[in-house]
Amino acid sequence: MKTLLSGNEAIARGAYEAGVTLAAGYPGTPSTEILENIAAKYKETIYAEWSPNEKVAFEVAAGASLAGARVITTMKHVGLNVAADPLMTLSYLGVVGGFVAVVADDPGMHSSQNEQDTRHFARFAKIPIFDPSDSEEAKEFMKLAIQLSEEYCTPVILRSTTRVSHSRGVVGEQPRQESGRSINFEKNPPRFVPIPLWARQMRVRVEERIQKLQQAGTNSPANKIIRQDKTLGIITSGIAYQYVREVFPNASVLKIGLPFPFPDELIKMFAASVERLVVIEELEDFLEEHIKSLGISCIGKQIIPKIGELSPDILIERKNLIEGNIDSNIDSNNKVIANQPESKNILPELPGRPPVLCPGCPHRGIFYALGRLDVIVTGDIGCYSLGVFPPLSRLDTILCMGGGISLAHGMDKAGNPKKIVGMVGDSTFFHSGITGLLDIAYNKGRSTIIVVDNRITAMTGHQDNPGSGKTLMGEATNEASIEEIGKACGIKNVRTVDPRDFKTVIAVLKEATESPEAWLLVSKAPCPLHLRQSLGRPLRVIEEQCRKCNACLKLGCPGLEKVGDQIRINEYLCAGCDLCKNVCPAKAIC
Repeated sequence: MKTLLSGNEAIARGAYEAGVTLAAGYPGTPSTEILENIAAKYKETIYAEWSPNEKVAFEVAAGASLAGARVITTMKHVGLNVAADPLMTLSYLGVVGGFVAVVADDPGMHSSQNEQDTRHFARFAKIPIFDPSDSEEAKEFMKLAIQLSEEYCTPVILRSTTRVSHSRGVVGEQPRQESGRSINFEKNPPRFVPIPLWARQMRVRVEERIQKLQQAGTNSPANKIIRQDKTLGIITSGIAYQYVREVFPNASVLKIGLPFPFPDELIKMFAASVERLVVIEELEDFLEEHIKSLGISCIGKQIIPKIGELSPDILIERKNLIEGNIDSNIDSNNKVIANQPESKNILPELPGRPPVLCPGCPHRGIFYALGRLDVIVTGDIGCYSLGVFPPLSRLDTILCMGGGISLAHGMDKAGNPKKIVGMVGDSTFFHSGITGLLDIAYNKGRSTIIVVDNRITAMTGHQDNPGSGKTLMGEATNEASIEEIGKACGIKNVRTVDPRDFKTVIAVLKEATESPEAWLLVSKAPCPLHLRQSLGRPLRVIEEQCRKCNACLKLGCPGLEKVGDQIRINEYLCAGCDLCKNVCPAKAIC
């Protein structure tokens, strides 16, 4: 049977068909829907969980694999940074049941704080990585990855990207193949305990394994040659393959679906069969650099950008250069100049849509209150990152998940003259904020920390977390208390506030920031989108009472509109949160 699936749905299907029995991860676009699909469609055969962070998820999957289970762990590219510690050592230990880490890169940073190319992690850890170009390959490569993992006792990475994860394609469905292995961890300290005596032997085995895997890569069905016109040969990988086939339908192509270990013999054979060799890959020059190290002449990043997302339009724009014409060039900003024909396929860009907190978002009240104080606000990753934009303009730094707490403590200990307020979300707090809070308590910091608790992991699509009281499998569970965790860390001053109670929030913030001790404020109010209901009736402006002071507009709520000099409330957008009503000095909103 064939069906239309997104790349993430296909990866979930591939895990099912490969006989996977455990899946653990942390939500992060563009990887989130993989586990959601497993939990929704395959819960009878695969146990799935949202772990507090990617490191924990990786370790949970590793433990199950060492007991003999086939497993996957899912995350986005920055999540692999968090899981890098167990990744590097699991490469030494090896695995028993098939182990695949699905990592979704985000070229163009559609929903990420940076760009990374996960292929470098595979080389760093000395493990194989698959790079599918569409949904069908995403499913099939998952099965190949499980097979390769068990055959060579190695963890494997399956790398997706935003376009592969979220584009749909026709996928053939096959029956599930159980491993037939019983779950029973067999003690073997020299293999599974990497103290230096045994780790040195493991290091040798890792190198021996890479040599065997390199030959396996040359023969892998994931790598294939499409022979056509020999005047132009293109080596490509991942989603870039789809763009190459669209723009250069007559070129010979070496499609590398298993880019590491490098399939050297296949590369050499293909290079010798074409007159002009071009490497087209998204993000880094991962393949190109290695191909040149083999003594093979090729071009790549001189004409293909290494920053941002690749597209057919970019290849069309550079077609003359790729085909070897010399009447075009690249300027210092990596833009094509000179005699390039205009492409009829390039569509006009859509108008910009600035990001904004949703109507009724509880975070807006906290940012508005912080605007009344002269403090530094160290922020974090989540919906509340949008507090950096006008008119709220109340976020000064963002580094990484949990960094909102630790950066605040660092600034405090450096002697910054202004008071510091650190901000994280509830899911981020459980992910990696607890240790930072513990650091503040242990080392006698004075920062004020705010956890904006909207009862869900909102930015990635309303996934549950340890504070929501429900698991990914839909089961009721313990609801972790941020307040009690803060007290257990040693924070003496812990207060819960309703962010829509503007006067109380201001008073508590002033008390906290003027205190010589650390404070933990939990701003608790649900995400209105997750509730799927209005918080109250739509409000309206009483025109004759309105002073036109624009105080309400400083909330940055999309439900508030200004027509001429008159402020109005869009009844179709208003969530009825009453925040604008509470900040209006003229009481003109009801």
